[in-house]
Amino acid sequence: MNDILKQIGEYGIVPVVKIDDAKNAVPLGKALIEGGLPVAEITFRTAAAEEAIRNVTQEYPDILAGAGTVLSVEQVKKAVNAGAKFIVSPGLNPEVVRYCVENNIPVTPGCSNPTDIEMALGFGLDVVKFFPAESFGGISTLKAISAPYSMVKFIPTGGINAKNINDYLAFDKVLACGGSWMVKDELIKNGKFDEITHLTREAIDTMLGFDIDHIGINSPDENTYNETSEKLAKTFSFTRKDGEVSNFIGTAFEVMKGEGRGKNGHIAIKTNSLSRAISYLTRNGVEIDMDTLRSSPSGQPVFVYLKDEYAGFAIHLVQK
Repeated sequence: MNDILKQIGEYGIVPVVKIDDAKNAVPLGKALIEGGLPVAEITFRTAAAEEAIRNVTQEYPDILAGAGTVLSVEQVKKAVNAGAKFIVSPGLNPEVVRYCVENNIPVTPGCSNPTDIEMALGFGLDVVKFFPAESFGGISTLKAISAPYSMVKFIPTGGINAKNINDYLAFDKVLACGGSWMVKDELIKNGKFDEITHLTREAIDTMLGFDIDHIGINSPDENTYNETSEKLAKTFSFTRKDGEVSNFIGTAFEVMKGEGRGKNGHIAIKTNSLSRAISYLTRNGVEIDMDTLRSSPSGQPVFVYLKDEYAGFAIHLVQK
């Protein structure tokens, strides 16, 4: 898979943007960056698209800006010359796709049925846009039409919002989702960029779904281990389940048989997507101890520790 598309997969969400006035591109880019999502698909639905892409990529070179609603090779050329790093189209236009493939430009054409998907495969593509997602039956349709194509990943777009995005992202054939709910036209037109930042953060929070899984407590000796376990179980009427290196008191507490990781113990944080959580935290300066990474037999990351301790507690992430 192309590196740009891999990066989109790490972000998980692609804000789909319609800009009527190119002067709004830079403050929009800033709002997305501050919201923790430095990526945007700026659509060629308006005459301002080319200039908007140029403005935001010149001001913020690290933002992953692409062009959407691209209908012609001429628009591809304009977008790329302005700084677009990827191309998105509503349908599969053979001329557009062929030009992008021949010039090593990442492109995700819109596909809504097996014929579209097989045409994309004929061009050597392994990522396509499922569009319009909700109007064409949503996640159930995507699961049905994608079943024969294990080699293809999808970016559903159209009708995606905070309420249904995790239904799509939970499907292993979904690379990311495109959506506009955090970058609505009226917010951009009215200069409400603080609101865009807020909605972008909310979107990431919804996608990652961080929550406490359990708290691990270290024991300096066997007496402390037994005393702590019995007291927690008795106080809260929790069931005690013994294991080789620890026991669980209900589901909220893990009492370690000895000194585990962390001065006092550890806190387990569960997330909807460990791989996207690692990417998000790393972008925000949080160090991950990749030596502790564990993956499922299929290669999906399921467990990893952060490098820093918090108030004497190690933190590890776990896949829900």
